[in-house]
Amino acid sequence: TLNSLEIDLIIIGPEIPLANGLGDFLRSNDFHVFGPNSDGAKLESSKSWAKSFMREANIPTAKFWKVSSVEESEKIISKAPFPLVVKADGLASGKGVFIPETKEDTLKITKEIIKGKFGVSGKIVLLEEKIEGPEISIFALCDSKRYILLPSAQDHKRIKENDKGLNTGGMGAYSPTPILSKEELSKIRKEIIEPTINELIKRKIEYKGVLYFGLMITKSGPKVIEYNCRFGDPECQTIMPLMDINFVNVLYKCARGNLKGDEELLSSSKVSGCVIAASKGYPEKYDVGFPIAFNYKESEDIQIFHSGTSINNEGEIISDGGRVLSVVCQGKDFDSAFNMAYKVLRDIHFNGMYYRRDIGHQVRKNYFYEEG
Repeated sequence: TLNSLEIDLIIIGPEIPLANGLGDFLRSNDFHVFGPNSDGAKLESSKSWAKSFMREANIPTAKFWKVSSVEESEKIISKAPFPLVVKADGLASGKGVFIPETKEDTLKITKEIIKGKFGVSGKIVLLEEKIEGPEISIFALCDSKRYILLPSAQDHKRIKENDKGLNTGGMGAYSPTPILSKEELSKIRKEIIEPTINELIKRKIEYKGVLYFGLMITKSGPKVIEYNCRFGDPECQTIMPLMDINFVNVLYKCARGNLKGDEELLSSSKVSGCVIAASKGYPEKYDVGFPIAFNYKESEDIQIFHSGTSINNEGEIISDGGRVLSVVCQGKDFDSAFNMAYKVLRDIHFNGMYYRRDIGHQVRKNYFYEEG
């Protein structure tokens, strides 16, 4: 039987198994699980459900319209007094969000999604007011009643430097973010995190897992762009090396519903930076199957996370996805962390390897160092 394996804790990583009810199944077989049931995972698996949830709980977010036909979307897009963001309602591996410049492009993208660009994930489309400001990622570890926060991180979603080009699942990140003051963090707790957990409790959703808040710090205050029901990537890879060994015990407490809410997690006074090495052409069409050469010197402050790799018949590691590797480094400051990350990237090679050279520009003093 499953239980004969004597498993203490199961942590579910990806969003699709969570949305499909893996947490429900494992809990019904008496396992301690870190990861919400399918009801809580709807915060990520249905953007329109999440937006209605926020509206009901009075959580600050952008204005939105839910559409499922081209006619409906034409009406809204033509009348909208401000630019609109287009989002596929369901899961789309971080590629279902578009920020068009014109009404014509907005309509074109909406039509493509409704007509099947993302399959069933695009049956409903969300048209959303475009809001502006720096984006911040915040992770709350929840035991269904209490929570603790991980260090904040900042992701870089766009494919090109200076935050241009198509949206991706994330091209790099850094943590902790110095952008948030104590006052702002306190406001985010009161206006966003606590109302979210209270609304889950009100709806009788036992949320035991990580609750990811993608926030935008606008002129009128912080607003929620999206929720995720798992550790977002690449922020997760950036934050994890800063954690101490107590981290897994905290996840176990969440799974059992007995978090105190004052647990300490940080073992490091260092900062962390991550740069993604992607396949040329990502997030659209790209080729895979190229051998990867690693020539960097190992160090405890360097981690390479494989996300889009596999091994071929000759035993070589090859590229096998859009985002191939996450290169993560720690340092006493962001300059030293990112200088090391870019040095490591210069010692890794595969055909068509692409990475942004300006990750962490918000916190670095000399961010074109690696080209010098």
